Amino acid sequence: MNICSYIYTMKDEICQIECIHTESVEKVNRSLGKSSDLQSLSDLFKMLGDHTRIRIINALSISELCVCDLACILKMSQSAVSHQLRILRTGKLIRFRKEGKNVFYSLDDEHISNIVDQGMAHIME
Repeated sequence: MNICSYIYTMKDEICQIECIHTESVEKVNRSLGKSSDLQSLSDLFKMLGDHTRIRIINALSISELCVCDLACILKMSQSAVSHQLRILRTGKLIRFRKEGKNVFYSLDDEHISNIVDQGMAHIME
């Protein structure tokens, strides 16, 4: 695509006449979430925006696993996996339980697997 066709395309996507559709704007303003909630949502997607963390979440959606299991599945060091688990735990996406000297990880709740499932359904379309 040359620069001229890009500019032409962009020009077609921008309103040629400035007008505000008051009813639509007011409807959105009434329904728009609080800025702090939208920031939290943005932070959630940033956490999910890492390939390794998505792989961990995907694995944990299938079964509860310990760090050793995850390291084997992901072909990564336990240290690298632990680092990613710490981030996911801080973001309240996963939880852990201790059994003796072992620590097992699982998804914090069903919402997490639903988000990933919806994302997968979207990309498979």
